[in-house]
Amino acid sequence: MAKLAKRTATARTAFEGKSNLSVEDAVKLVKDNASAKFDETVEIALNLGVDPRHADQMVRGVVTLPNGTGKTVRVAVFARGAKADEATAAGADIVGAEDLMETIQSGKIEFDRCIATPDMMPLVGRLGKILGPRNLMPNPKVGTVTMDVKAAVEAAKGGEVQFKAEKAGVVHAGVGKASFGAEQLAQNIRAFVDAVNRAKPTGAKGTYMKKVSISSTMGPGVSLDLSSAVAAQ
Repeated sequence: MAKLAKRTATARTAFEGKSNLSVEDAVKLVKDNASAKFDETVEIALNLGVDPRHADQMVRGVVTLPNGTGKTVRVAVFARGAKADEATAAGADIVGAEDLMETIQSGKIEFDRCIATPDMMPLVGRLGKILGPRNLMPNPKVGTVTMDVKAAVEAAKGGEVQFKAEKAGVVHAGVGKASFGAEQLAQNIRAFVDAVNRAKPTGAKGTYMKKVSISSTMGPGVSLDLSSAVAAQ
């Protein structure tokens, strides 16, 4: 425990007094202080000027990060017949229909992304109270309700990230690993910020993007200079 406290104190000292950094400087700071024994995820959090309780202020979307996430994504697909075979061939980890529904209802959720063909949605709809709160419910707006199962599975496996504003108007996601190169992380960060920027809802009033911060799994956060974060638009 003492070792953990020492590492935390060292990181806090390194971050002290630093804010509104360029993407490159922030990435360097986070990478230099990601000292856990595992490959920490680099996480981004955006504080938006929206109230997601209002439908016209909900922010959600999907972005394919140019350098992937570094994470192995487990994909479940609701499909039958030829589409089920297509999902399996594309690399889906779990494929099924009623059997998959029953597995989920029993509390066994061993996947990170859920995809469904449109004809399966009446079945999947019964799982709304289970999948919805976990942000796993298939949705045509983010390409997870589709007949092109192959493309959806490959996108999920290849670095596609879904995002959705939480109650306080915060959007967060993993944008890579601490082991990534600095330029790879910078590209991913700018791609994610750009996607959230383009997802600005019609009901948003005032300042839309208030604050953007990055951190590693075990490290402190540092805020980014907004002009640097959106410079790649």
